[in-house]
Formats: sequence, structure tokens, C-alpha cells
Amino acid sequence: MRSTDAYARHASSGHRRSRGAALAIALVAAVSLALPGRASFAKESEPRYSFAVIGGTLQSPADEAQTQRLLEAIGRESDISFIVYDGNLKSGKEACRDSLFATRQALLEMSKPALVFIPGQHDWADCGTEEAGGYDPVERLDLLRQTLFADTSSMGQNPIPLVRESEVSRFRTYRENVRWQVGDTVFVGLNVPGPNNHFLYAGGRNGEFEDRVIANAFWLDHAAEYAKRHNARAIVVLLQGDFDPERYERPERFAWLRFGRKAKRDGFLEFKRSLVKLAETFHGPVVVIHQDNDRMHAGFMIDQPLRNDKGDLVTNLTRIAFAPRNPQNQWIQIDADLAKRPPFRVSVQNVPKSLPLPVAPTLPSHNEYTAPPMPPSMPAVPGSAPASELPPILPEPPRAPSPDSSNDNDAGSTSNGTTYRYVPPDATTGAYAPASGTAQPSGVYPGIGPGTNPASSVQRRP
Repeated sequence: MRSTDAYARHASSGHRRSRGAALAIALVAAVSLALPGRASFAKESEPRYSFAVIGGTLQSPADEAQTQRLLEAIGRESDISFIVYDGNLKSGKEACRDSLFATRQALLEMSKPALVFIPGQHDWADCGTEEAGGYDPVERLDLLRQTLFADTSSMGQNPIPLVRESEVSRFRTYRENVRWQVGDTVFVGLNVPGPNNHFLYAGGRNGEFEDRVIANAFWLDHAAEYAKRHNARAIVVLLQGDFDPERYERPERFAWLRFGRKAKRDGFLEFKRSLVKLAETFHGPVVVIHQDNDRMHAGFMIDQPLRNDKGDLVTNLTRIAFAPRNPQNQWIQIDADLAKRPPFRVSVQNVPKSLPLPVAPTLPSHNEYTAPPMPPSMPAVPGSAPASELPPILPEPPRAPSPDSSNDNDAGSTSNGTTYRYVPPDATTGAYAPASGTAQPSGVYPGIGPGTNPASSVQRRP
């Protein structure tokens, strides 16, 4: 994680909280967020709430008892509304077995507060490595969708309802992308893993990455419109990957002459553009929370590093990167009071030393679990519209029709008569356009790919 002091917007102070005989030191920082000048922000009757963020606490079976104690300590705090486990139920060296995921899921279900799980790098994107068992990452992601993301509510003993992107027929497979609301704040969970958003450099179509980029962009756009319609005052976006918001790629002249010096593709480029568009559409505070790659002395960092296509800072978007020094014994707590300025306060809380490790819970064996059978697919009903419980806030992006293989010039047309043409990969870089970009007419959502104008860009400096 690279930090620029000019962009940092935080001040820290220490305070003590009594936990019986133990004292925990909290590092508190005020999130400097730009608030719209509306009188409704000053209402004293606005509810206050707090939530906890943890992640990467399970690196081996030995960490299961400590993680259970961490969840128990958070559950003893009466002001915690919910917990977010922000990715990595396992380490990169553990095999991505069905039984391991079942064990870790059962552990998270023991949480007293509601718990929302966000998928991370080691949960599926790294499962193709030899250490992780050599699985197909996409197949492992499908397993998580059938198990950890099967319900319409969160995990935990007191679950809260969630709205999943899979309720939109166009994105039926993306059950891991969720939305929920607490008070006047809309929360969005996205599948954006490190280290480079699962962008693959091998030849061929980067299908999983390209399709997920479009799904994530749609879900952020939908959240912005939902927040505006319901008069929400803040949006919080949670993901696991460090999306490197300080990185700005400047197009180089004559770059095609530099053979053998191909720059690494930024797999988070489209996501950063979507965040800029979100902040421009929704004028209230936008907070983005993610894990950091390095441990921090304070446990977290707060800054405003994102710029728009004009090179200006996006002042209503704040990033919180967290990396506690002892993740099995610390959690990030965020206290929200939208009647105050700033409305969010961030602190690191410690598990009381007097809290003993729990007795080993009765969890599924790592070697005895078998995946549940797949539910039967719903038969198509002639003449019926696609099922969706979401309000018609945004139109769904059109499906890309398959080109006619009998046509020698690779041209075709959509149902409304719009002509499209297959675009081969770039002869110099070998890069492909986004999955649906070649079949969309100019100006059609989501603003990604050839023939469309992105809502904003973080690639250029003034």
C-alpha cells in the first residue's frame, strides 16, 4: 500500500474503554467526508449504529478457536449492529477443499451479530495454485455461491436480509454481490479480489474477469440510484482486494515501439472508473473499505486518493484500508452518527485478555464433508418475463447476440436492428475488449469497451 501524505485525511487520538478488569486502547480517527449542504443531515433524531470489520483471520486450523473468540468478543458489544468478514476464509497454502469451506462457514455462523461475508483472493482466485490443490478457480467460486451465498439473508445467529445481484435475471450467477441498508446508509459488498482482480495474462478471452467487471459496474450504478431514491445519506462499499487507487496510468506516445516492455495490466481499472461514476452520481459521502497487503502500526489508514478524468480529487470518496497488527485479536470498529461531522469514526478494538479461548466447537470434519446437491433448474415458461424482485431502477444491459458463423465478414445484428461486429484482440498487446463491449451499440451501459465513453477515468493527470 502506498500512502501520499498530501491526500491523507485523518487524525488519530487514543482513548480507553473499560472491559471489566481489562483495558483496551482504541486508535480513533475521524473520517473527513464531504457532506452535502442539506438540512436533513443535521437531524438529531438520526439513528446511530456501529459495525465491525475483520478479515484474513483464518490462516490455518489453529486459528479457528481464536477467530471464534474474536467473534464472541465482538458479540458482547451491544452497540455492534453487524460484522463484515472481508475476505480470505483460508490462507493461500490451504487446499480449497469443500470440507474446509464447510468448517469455516459453520464457524462464521456462530457469530451472535449478523455477519456478511465478502469473498477474497484465497477463497477462490488462488485456488488454481499447486499449494491450494490445483482447483479450477471459477468452479470454486461456483461452490461458494451454492453454499456461503445460498441464503437471502446474512450469516450469524441474528441474520439481516440481503439483496443479492442474482435477483436481476441478467446477473443470476452473481450471488456474492450484495446490498443492505442500516438507517440512512446503503452498504454494498462486491467480489473484487486481490492481487489484480483475477485478471489473467494467458491467451484467449478473459471471460470470468470481463463478465464480473460488467456485473460489478451495474451493481454500483444500481446502488447509487437506489440510494438517491431512498434519500440515503451515505454509501459504504466493501471489497477484499487492494485496488491501488493511487495508481494512475498515463498513455505513452510511441509505446508500440517499446518491444518487450509491456506494462502490467491494471485489473482494477474498470472498478476505479465505476467508483468515480458512483461518487459523481451520488453526491453524499462514499466510503470504500478493503484489506491492505501490509500490517499497519495504527491498524488502518484513511485517505482520499482517487481522481477523476480531469485529474481532480474525488472529494466525497474516502478510502479506509485496514490491516491490524494482530488480526485474530483485533477488529476495526466504525461508529456512524450522520447527525455529526464527520459522520464516521474508525477505531481498533482489542479482544479482552481475560476472555478465554472457547472449547473446540463441533464443526464438520475437513475430510468428511460432501457438497450439497445442485438444486434443479427452473423450467422456462413461454411468454413470461424474467423474474426479478428488484425495482426497475436501471435498465439491464442488453445481452450480446452470438455472431452468425455462416457469415464470412463476422457481422450480425441485434433484435432491434443494431449492427455489431466481432473485434479481434489487439495485434500489439493481445488484449481483448470487455465481454459485452463488442456487441453493444455506442453509448449503451455500462460504459466499458470499444464504442462507449466511460463515465470517468482515473488514468490521466492534468
